[in-house]
Amino acid sequence: MELIRLGERFRSFADTASALVALDLLITVDTSVAHLAGALGVRTWLILPNNPDWRWGREGDSTEWYPTMRLFRQKPGEDKRAVFERLANALAADL
Repeated sequence: MELIRLGERFRSFADTASALVALDLLITVDTSVAHLAGALGVRTWLILPNNPDWRWGREGDSTEWYPTMRLFRQKPGEDKRAVFERLANALAADL
């Protein structure tokens, strides 16, 4: 698989939005791009720390903000690797 860096080509959120709608899946952390993807209805998997921003709530793998977004939460006391293992397993099952 070849990875292509698009970021340097972006001049505005319109450029970012154009790239996002072409994706099958965006995997990201809580950034403005995650919110843009959610607002556009792009299928998004969001990785959250054990104490996320209040918008994401305290539990659950979904959010009422963005119906196409799935949340992968770090549990209290859990190593971050466990979150990525769950995400990798979900991705393998999704293929």
